[in-house]
Amino acid sequence: MQTMTLVTPNGTNSLSQSAQDYALVAQAIRYIESHRREQPELAEIAGHVGLSDFHFQRLFSRWAGVSPKRFLQALTVEEARRSLTRSGSVLDAAYDSGLSGPGRLHDLFVQCQAATPGEVKSGGAGLTIRYGVEPTPFGDALIGVTERGICALSFVGEGNAERASDELRSRWPAARLREDRDESAAIAQRIFADSRSDEPLHLLIKGTNFQMQVWQALLRVPLGRLTTYGELAQAIGRPSAARAVGSAVGSNAIAWLIPCHRVIRQTGVVDGYRWGTERKRAMLGWEAAQAA
Repeated sequence: MQTMTLVTPNGTNSLSQSAQDYALVAQAIRYIESHRREQPELAEIAGHVGLSDFHFQRLFSRWAGVSPKRFLQALTVEEARRSLTRSGSVLDAAYDSGLSGPGRLHDLFVQCQAATPGEVKSGGAGLTIRYGVEPTPFGDALIGVTERGICALSFVGEGNAERASDELRSRWPAARLREDRDESAAIAQRIFADSRSDEPLHLLIKGTNFQMQVWQALLRVPLGRLTTYGELAQAIGRPSAARAVGSAVGSNAIAWLIPCHRVIRQTGVVDGYRWGTERKRAMLGWEAAQAA
């Protein structure tokens, strides 16, 4: 059984408002990334997104819970490197401490159940997947739910909701898909809203044994901490399989809950996220601010 802290940014009670804020934050992150060598000041970034200094500072702080300056520090390569150095072997520490190490403790239980070989072979025949696109603090996401748990959480780019649902169908071709916004909204609220629940949140995962070992290891990386592909490979007893681990990380179909965004290169470079590097930077910066 794994646990995970899921809280909304300070002052934000509406997932819809948080998603709107994220759109501006993502725009700011794109600008900062392309101008990082010039280290743009607050006024320059605010002007790029069409807001005054005051309104940008307030919006950003509402979304992230910290000032833009503090948040941006968490996005630098140097900070990522320092985090890796401080963490040591995050996964070893997690095993040793039973996930009770420093920082915010996970308070939402996440239980993973693998799809049966028969379900994998049949493409999900007999399963009903209820799905919908919901706002989250990191943009809209398609959420798919079966009676046995969440089987998909995929961030959706602007105008790409249909593509996300097509990917869900291709992953479970024989399953019955039914749009159900009531169900997906309730799940989104449980995952991202500032509320606590003792009821475990179940995931239904579909993959090879190797992929599932990698995803289980990812669940042991605490909020606000980072790991590398090489460290994941060591954790599952396959030290020479870092490249294969990278492929398994990229195949994860349940974003955020299985935190593949917490994996970076040994050099501290933040890239390689299937739902976009800027979203990965936003998630890591937000988590670093919350865990500080």
